[in-house]
Amino acid sequence: MKRFRFFAVTLGIAIAGATHATDFTVSSTAFTLNGTLKQAQVLRGFGCSGQNISPALTWKGEPPGTQSFAVTAYDPDAPTGSGWWHWVVFDIPNNVHDLAEGAGSIEGKALPPMAKQGRTDFGPHAYGGACPPAGDKAHRYVFTVYALKIAHLDVPADASPAMIGFMIHGYTLGSTSIQASYGR
Repeated sequence: MKRFRFFAVTLGIAIAGATHATDFTVSSTAFTLNGTLKQAQVLRGFGCSGQNISPALTWKGEPPGTQSFAVTAYDPDAPTGSGWWHWVVFDIPNNVHDLAEGAGSIEGKALPPMAKQGRTDFGPHAYGGACPPAGDKAHRYVFTVYALKIAHLDVPADASPAMIGFMIHGYTLGSTSIQASYGR
């Protein structure tokens, strides 16, 4: 009987946690109906002729205890052996639930107060749009919002995206992703 009660309580906790986790969602108007990035989110450079504007993102349903958010954009299909970081934003206050289109500009004027952009694999502290190699299969671009249990990440100003990602994962309460694709 004790084993059954323990199993039932454990299962109940797991279901409650899973139910809450599915409440955390992210959405964007930056993708076409078939899930492709629009030209606005494509890089202007490296042979691509997009507008290099970061997408608008909106999220809701974060886990209790969330003190801040972080957002990343990552291409797991980049031919580097380790993918490609297109955008890293952190220290987004817990009362903010969206990033406006263009928030990832080099000036960062549309970022929420206190939010910071990390360096990307392009080099700058700004959004870098999609630009897979010509003729390559369409790449996936994964935009992830992380709910963090701390208000500020303690990282150097020039930290690599991998280092910021390491810190994000160490303080994550939950995350939600949306994926788009782009090929040329």
